[in-house]
Amino acid sequence: MKTLPPSSNFLAIEEQFSDFDNSRIVILPAPYEYRVSYGRGTALAPKKILEASAYVEFYDDEFKREICFDKGIATLEPIDFTSKYDSDALEIIKSTINELLNQNKFVVTLGGEHTISSAPIHEHLKKYPDMCVLQFDAHADFRDTYENSKFSHASVMARVAEFLTPERIIQVGIRALCKEEADFIEHHNVKTFFASGIRKGIYGNYWQNEVVNSLSKHVYITFDVDYFDPSVIPATGTPEPDGLLYSETLDLLRLLIDEDKEIIGFDIVELAPIENLHYPQLTTARLIYKLLNLAFAKQ
Repeated sequence: MKTLPPSSNFLAIEEQFSDFDNSRIVILPAPYEYRVSYGRGTALAPKKILEASAYVEFYDDEFKREICFDKGIATLEPIDFTSKYDSDALEIIKSTINELLNQNKFVVTLGGEHTISSAPIHEHLKKYPDMCVLQFDAHADFRDTYENSKFSHASVMARVAEFLTPERIIQVGIRALCKEEADFIEHHNVKTFFASGIRKGIYGNYWQNEVVNSLSKHVYITFDVDYFDPSVIPATGTPEPDGLLYSETLDLLRLLIDEDKEIIGFDIVELAPIENLHYPQLTTARLIYKLLNLAFAKQ
């Protein structure tokens, strides 16, 4: 598979550590944008995240390692979605990720709109049939259709629930949903940790523990950056107030490792870069690198 050179790959690391064959980790840019419903710009996100990643330090003080050199991180050329939409676009992603997983790569998919996430989730489920999905998001995304499409970003988890038991979807940070979605969550026993409930202490003082206790051994993470409060990530198409903060999110992610959960892959979606505002993409790039350090903390 063709990879990006050091001038444009994740972390801007030299070829010795970003060669595909020698890299355990693969970054897959999927700049898909077709059915956004408010602000636009998610197609630019992978490129901007990769550019910002050049300013992320290699050394992680928490794990005392430079995982990019220990494991290798290859960045593939972005998927070309020309004239490919909805199911056709998702099939391209599925095929690519299937090939990567068959080569024992740890795959990070960079969207693009949240629609793309059903594809990597589908392929990871083939390899890890016991897995659950940990969804960080402001929106439930359980509408059966939105704006006359089943492939809307607002319907992505409804599509996932067609092949993954809904009880194995764990949502964190939700604070915007319609009654249809609320009914789906209740009737299908989706484990949803609402932002309001977290703030009010409904899940106890240690809500992160409650989330982790809901997870199976193998955890796939789908991370819509509008999960964060807009003060953390203002650059997203559908920002919602009263979101979660960066440090409390890392506390939850660290707890996954403490409780012997295994992060098997993840995607990052819905960043919509704002011109001359650099920190949202830098924050996202740092989040990706921290997730990788956590995923390989015991390897």
